[in-house]
Amino acid sequence: PDVPNLPPARLLTLPARRNGKPRVWHARRNIEMIAGIALKVLARKNFRLLFTSAAQRRHKPFTRWLIRQMDAVIATSQKSADYLEREATVIHHGIDCDQFSPAADRAALRASLDLPAGGPLVGCFGRIRHQKGNDLFVRAMIRVFSDFPEGRALVMGRATEEHAAFLQGLKEEVAAAGLTDRILFRDEVPFEQLSRHFHALDLYVAPQRWEGLGLTPLEAMGCGSPVVATRVGAFEALVVPDETGFLVDVEDLDAMTG
Repeated sequence: PDVPNLPPARLLTLPARRNGKPRVWHARRNIEMIAGIALKVLARKNFRLLFTSAAQRRHKPFTRWLIRQMDAVIATSQKSADYLEREATVIHHGIDCDQFSPAADRAALRASLDLPAGGPLVGCFGRIRHQKGNDLFVRAMIRVFSDFPEGRALVMGRATEEHAAFLQGLKEEVAAAGLTDRILFRDEVPFEQLSRHFHALDLYVAPQRWEGLGLTPLEAMGCGSPVVATRVGAFEALVVPDETGFLVDVEDLDAMTG
């Protein structure tokens, strides 16, 4: 369902209680915590302040002060919780298992998406940037495909203007290896179409160098695809080694392709 956006002035007239209970002010950023504190303390709104943290680093002093003012804190992984200097409840993000479930006819699905019908298809989805390790995925596929001529790979995601040169470099690397027809690049698709691309995969690789949480391995596994993921974010909590996938160290191409 759509969530309405309220202009700042509307917040001052927002009733402090809903159905006889205090409202919960949920913040993800500093500015949202500041606004919640202002409404609770200065405007005397009967709010309960909740902050969710995905960061895996020690927060700056001002952020730590803001977090101490919250009534409750959620961390999206145990690693994130370990950086907080107060009690937090660990709640992983989830996925819609009705949407992310195995496909009935993978061959027909690939045809409808204009993807190669034969051979294994390996995917890496999400934003295109150094942090996400797309370059590691490309190099791994170049290495693997020298021994597996039937293999195909799909890199799908959006590169902002800041990372356009990074994406172009990946395409040039693929072209230099003579694999333009086997390592495919696609722009990101609307979220409601994303699961169809996961359904088409035989293997998903999450090669991130850093990640706050990371849902793509969970989405891939929900669609029946095993996962190779680096030990970042919540991946170690999501992937069961030798059962639903494999975990490798960051930038370890030998383990990723082994």
